[in-house]
Amino acid sequence: MSDRSELSGWLSERPGLTAVAAASATLGLLIVLPYLQYVLLGLILAYILVPAQRRLERYVGAMIAALTLVVVAVLAIILPLAYVLAIAFREALEIVTAVEEGSLSVDAIESRLEETGYAVDLVELSQTYQEPIAGGLQGVVTRGMELVTGLPNVLIGLTVTLFVLFALLRDREALVTWFERVLPMDDDIQRELHTELNQLMWASVVGNVVVAGIQAVLLGVGLALLGVPAVIFLTVATFVLALLPLVGAFGVWVPVALYLVAIDQPLVALTLVVYGSLVSASDTYLRPALIGRTSAFNSAIVVVGIFGGIVVFGAVGLFIGPVVLGGAKITLDVFARERANAIGLEAEETAADPAVDTAPGTGVESETTATDRDEDGTETGDDPGTTSGGGGTRETDSDRGPKSTERASGDHDEG
Repeated sequence: MSDRSELSGWLSERPGLTAVAAASATLGLLIVLPYLQYVLLGLILAYILVPAQRRLERYVGAMIAALTLVVVAVLAIILPLAYVLAIAFREALEIVTAVEEGSLSVDAIESRLEETGYAVDLVELSQTYQEPIAGGLQGVVTRGMELVTGLPNVLIGLTVTLFVLFALLRDREALVTWFERVLPMDDDIQRELHTELNQLMWASVVGNVVVAGIQAVLLGVGLALLGVPAVIFLTVATFVLALLPLVGAFGVWVPVALYLVAIDQPLVALTLVVYGSLVSASDTYLRPALIGRTSAFNSAIVVVGIFGGIVVFGAVGLFIGPVVLGGAKITLDVFARERANAIGLEAEETAADPAVDTAPGTGVESETTATDRDEDGTETGDDPGTTSGGGGTRETDSDRGPKSTERASGDHDEG
């Protein structure tokens, strides 16, 4: 409580400096916000490449190591990812065009299923979910078109990402020290939050993404070997769905198997069902091995974090959304614990304050307090100046002497 009051007093004594600091932080945040998703992308890449940076720094300087890893990130991560997404977008457009032209209509699929002996009313099912499905496909196409038309803005954002990545790799220790100095928190709380957030970052950015990537590649290879069209699009869709707990690769290979049955390829569909089941079952072993257990990374936080992160941060929200939501839970848990400890400490200090145990209006300690102290042995009732009365031992006023009178007078003054 004293530290908090001292901080409040320090801020009130320096209103100008406090206002300038708050205004500067606000303006800085407003400048970062337009490219926040690219800054977060640089943060994610830096988190992944920091171990390699430490190893390279043993042989070359920090700047050379950072530049090398930036080039590696461009050639091995950003460019291949952009190429794969471009192909997936083109295949998605082909699927949408086929649906609009009728070559991939629901009626045709339903008639094929009836020929094979499966009576499924896909028309009613499609009418039920037509609006959300159409909205989702239209949203994918719209975002893709916005990405293409806004290519200059994307290039600027990627430039911001590369500079953020370079700065975080080269000056990571100085930045961590700066944050520790600026954040108004105790060192032990900072260390605890750093440990918890590091585990959460590993679970979301590394563990969850690696699991989704492994499942997407495995299913994509199987689809390619079976001759299924739009393999790249289905692989990307598998990766996105594999990030979601309880969904995973099921969301891709089950509809594809139904499609194969509809086009009179039951053996291929059966093969896909068996292979897809094995890919989905791998989630049971891969996820616990790579992610482990953390209380801030449960299914609800992952699902809400992914969808909410996409809305707030864009595509990078797939990875950073669960981290932000789980980090909020961790921070609130620490805050609640520290607040409860502070309230408990304040209550103990209040209970130990002698002024609380004095008689009202006199400032002299009450008989109950004196009796408790006698029972503790601090002042025994065996002294000659005490008399017995009632159920306890009581010291008379006449026997207290000058020192007791002075103490009573001092207590009264304090009261």
